[in-house]
Amino acid sequence: QDPGFASQALISKKLNDYRKVSPAGTKPDSSPKGPRGLGIRAEFLKQTGTSAPRSPRQDAAVTKDESSSQKAPWGINIMKKNKKSAPRAFGVRLEDCQPAPDNKNVPLIVEACCKVVEDRGLEYMGIYRVPGNNAVVSSLQEQLNKGATEINLQDERWQDLNVISSLLKSFFRKLPEPLFTDDKYNDFIEANRIEDASERMRTLRKLIRDLPGHYYETLKFLVGHLKTIADHSEKNKMEPRNLALVFGPTLVRTSEDNMTDMVTHMPDRYKIVETLIQHSDWFFSDKEDKGEKVSPVPTQ
Repeated sequence: QDPGFASQALISKKLNDYRKVSPAGTKPDSSPKGPRGLGIRAEFLKQTGTSAPRSPRQDAAVTKDESSSQKAPWGINIMKKNKKSAPRAFGVRLEDCQPAPDNKNVPLIVEACCKVVEDRGLEYMGIYRVPGNNAVVSSLQEQLNKGATEINLQDERWQDLNVISSLLKSFFRKLPEPLFTDDKYNDFIEANRIEDASERMRTLRKLIRDLPGHYYETLKFLVGHLKTIADHSEKNKMEPRNLALVFGPTLVRTSEDNMTDMVTHMPDRYKIVETLIQHSDWFFSDKEDKGEKVSPVPTQ
């Protein structure tokens, strides 16, 4: 006989003898060991549409419930498809934010933060300059991003003015489309550099009026709020220039700032926001503009 064939036959015989004498519970198993192996097998059964052998009792239970559960997946899928996710508050475009009840073009989060500051922080020294606790700010952001349709101002976290002022700044910093919009950013920078003061003011005003609805209304609301803060600067020490130092880089920017723009345009960003606060009534007046040539002289 062929020695190789004999060896193979002997191995097969030994293996069969071993299987015969092995207890039932210790039968060799070539499948992967542990939970991972079971998971792979279950996944395979799921993909192939087959199932593991079931006992008669399991079959009876399945048959009993089959008629009532057949339509369940269809109904669940329809519900998932039609269910509209609640709007987020941070990192989304202005038009996708939860709107304020009184002005549909202003985000709820902006109105809420400004209300808290105006109710309790007009005389708070350094408001918007002193940062709030990062952990608390992040906690509020996470909650608001779950799509809260109402804001509980009685929540302890809403009692800290520095947290709320930081929350507002964070909102505008995270906007994917900045408040002055990417396509008009360079126009605003160039307008601010016009030497003739009256021409500069009129050009800035026209650019503001050309902003999309949500951006114009939100800018108007925010600048009005900052003007209210500046009106109490004797107590809070936040004059238009100080507020501009805080909000200029956050509001007047591009989606993808580069270091060159940040350095060369920084004075323009400050000046634009300062000018808007100083002359907010004129920039955002709802009166019809009938080719007026008179404009306020900006403060130097």
